[in-house]
Amino acid sequence: MQTSNGIKRRLRGVKSIGQITKAMELVAATKMRRSQGVALDSRPYAYAALELLANVSEAVVDYTPKLLEKRPVKTTAVVVVASDKGLTGSFNSAVFRAFERYVNNGSPTSAYMQKSDFRYIAVGQKAVSYVQKRVGPVETGFTKFGDYTTLEEVQPLADFLIDGYLTGRWDEVRFIATNFKSALSQEVIQRRILPVEVESIKRTAEEIIPKTGRFADTLRESGVGFFQALPHSMVERDYIIEPSPQVVLDQLIPYLVRMQIYHIILEANASEHAARRLAMKNASDNASEIVDSLTLEYNKSRQANITRELIEIIGGAEAISR
Repeated sequence: MQTSNGIKRRLRGVKSIGQITKAMELVAATKMRRSQGVALDSRPYAYAALELLANVSEAVVDYTPKLLEKRPVKTTAVVVVASDKGLTGSFNSAVFRAFERYVNNGSPTSAYMQKSDFRYIAVGQKAVSYVQKRVGPVETGFTKFGDYTTLEEVQPLADFLIDGYLTGRWDEVRFIATNFKSALSQEVIQRRILPVEVESIKRTAEEIIPKTGRFADTLRESGVGFFQALPHSMVERDYIIEPSPQVVLDQLIPYLVRMQIYHIILEANASEHAARRLAMKNASDNASEIVDSLTLEYNKSRQANITRELIEIIGGAEAISR
């Protein structure tokens, strides 16, 4: 049984840990909300670009941009998006399980992971370490995007994937990342980015707004039209296109790919902060329970010491009186 002083030292330590985890919980909650805000701010531009793509595509005859061309898939670039830091609960492990399910084609063994028709790109230090441990060297790794990723930070990743597709290093690009649904719920998704599919880009932009929570309520109340069903109601416009529809498409489509990758990274950022907030909340709650238990144990130990001292005093007094 621990002494009173030992319990007291442990009690101080647990209280300090609880204060730290509570502070980390509040910081993660703030970062989560800001990450959502950054994603929402760029959503109107995404829809404007989609509308432009839909209208310009109709003006082009007998021309298919290379990023829209579908070809037989011999090699797939698999992009795994995880975090740079830890203390995120099951955030990273959920992504890694989905990654293994995909590349193993449902097999319980890892034989598929060594196949030559996969190329692995890791985003986040945890993803780099995991992929290197499981399958060996990655094609490249991208780390330290920061808590609030910018389009400029994502551009090297997007350009690397686009260049690999155009030069034939891979025939499709698939992302395995986490989609933010709410502060308590995040979903691991597997999404094809290249070749470009307009419906996939629409879905990415549509999922920026969560189903529930402060941002969903705010946009409903503000009456933002594209929250309802803008992907199905693109406006037909009569554009004057210069220098040519082909040139515009060749410039516009890579931008849309970058935008889609950017939003996937933003969703992963928000999911990471949400997972860390939940993990720190659970840690704080556990610390509170331990503090209560230790306080009770300390009080019992202290009371036992007092009782023992009283018995000794009374016994001594009785011995003297005899």
